Amino acid sequence: MKALYLFLIFFTISSCSREVFPDTTTPILPTQHSFQDVWREVTSDPLRTLPQNTVTFGKLFTFSKNIILGDAKRTLADHRDIIEPFDKLAHPNGVCLKGVWHIDKANPYSGYFKQHSKALIIARASTALSKTQRGDIRAFGFAGKLFPSTNVKKINSEHTANFFAIDDLGGTDALHYTDVSMTNEPSVSTTSEVLKNILYALKIAKAFSDADSHSSLRQLYEISELGEKDKSNIITPKWIKISARSGQSVDAKDFRDEFVLDEGKKIVFDIAVASTEKEGKKAWQTIGTITFDASVVSDTCDHRLHFHHPVWRDDLRYEK
Repeated sequence: MKALYLFLIFFTISSCSREVFPDTTTPILPTQHSFQDVWREVTSDPLRTLPQNTVTFGKLFTFSKNIILGDAKRTLADHRDIIEPFDKLAHPNGVCLKGVWHIDKANPYSGYFKQHSKALIIARASTALSKTQRGDIRAFGFAGKLFPSTNVKKINSEHTANFFAIDDLGGTDALHYTDVSMTNEPSVSTTSEVLKNILYALKIAKAFSDADSHSSLRQLYEISELGEKDKSNIITPKWIKISARSGQSVDAKDFRDEFVLDEGKKIVFDIAVASTEKEGKKAWQTIGTITFDASVVSDTCDHRLHFHHPVWRDDLRYEK
């Protein structure tokens, strides 16, 4: 059951639509644009009332179309940042954030994991399924999109680097989004939310196992390759952990209200990575920060912002 629920949440954290993507043999090249272009779209249709988007079994397929299988294939092939309106079938409620990714500690990794790397980032903080309020069992998710520049107007010549992290696939009773740590290989607790949604999980599991055989670990090579012209010496961390710095919690009923960033307010998350374990514990090294300075709950954030999922690769180097 844990494996099935893992398929449910992790592969669909950011991007399942109602359109079947017909061909996944050739990746779709991104439309060239700047960070400013994407953020302008994300903030173009803000919502005054927090939406309560729900997941339903009927959204996964029709009698003539396997919607979820098409979605699974599209997320692996489509590198675009903004696409046609779609439904997010696992994490339907989120808040979008803009900020700066900054690596300030020495480490062995390449690309935008290198020390002194800075990149603009758009992220989406979300919860799994339909629960958004304090007191509910919630699985918090984080999808990040790195732009290889700190110039908001620079037109990108390569696609953005996307990554994903979750705290616990089964959900927890954490009071705040900022109370948890999220990783690209999250734990899975058997909770009431898992049991109530088992049929939904079965359908998702089948679709995503058909599209890509690996789901428990979302690889990070898009970040370690970003900005690297020579791909022959790429070193990628196996795991990433995203954690809010202490002292930033906001007592809000809905997690999205924890991210109201106005009047110069910022929120800082630490970036930690690891490639080895000792006695079952990952050897985490904190290497940098993500500092967010603006947020929005919008229709585009929930229905047009797209995070590409990296296809599993067996050729990655995790350490020098």
